[in-house]
Amino acid sequence: MNEMLPRDFYERLVADCPDAVIYADAAGLIRFWNPAATRIFGFDQQEALGARLDLIIPERLRARHWEGYDAVMGGGPSRYGEGALLAVPATHKDGRQISVEFTILALHGEDGKAAGIVAFLRDATARFEEVRALRRELAALKGG
Repeated sequence: MNEMLPRDFYERLVADCPDAVIYADAAGLIRFWNPAATRIFGFDQQEALGARLDLIIPERLRARHWEGYDAVMGGGPSRYGEGALLAVPATHKDGRQISVEFTILALHGEDGKAAGIVAFLRDATARFEEVRALRRELAALKGG
């Protein structure tokens, strides 16, 4: 342990991170949900803890998500490289679709088996909407 760090450094790092930090166990149940996750997705911690990740996964993407998740939990490799930035739609509590970018970290138990996955997520909705608008403008200019 680094004596230069405050005693609660690691707890504060995760709890106060400006990005959402969500941990789901091997069954896909949410076991950690920081305040930024509440800000981004609208669900408070009490609503999220113990719920399946379906809480924030759009219904049309759930089958594909669980296929990959279960494969990784079964010991298979992730389709995504270490530190790969993923961009996907997600669902906010109010039902609207948002765009998120995230990285994942698989955690393993002492027995070496996959225990769950931590995701570090950021709301990228505004940027995605700007890019979409610029593409429409460019297409209109090319067509006109």
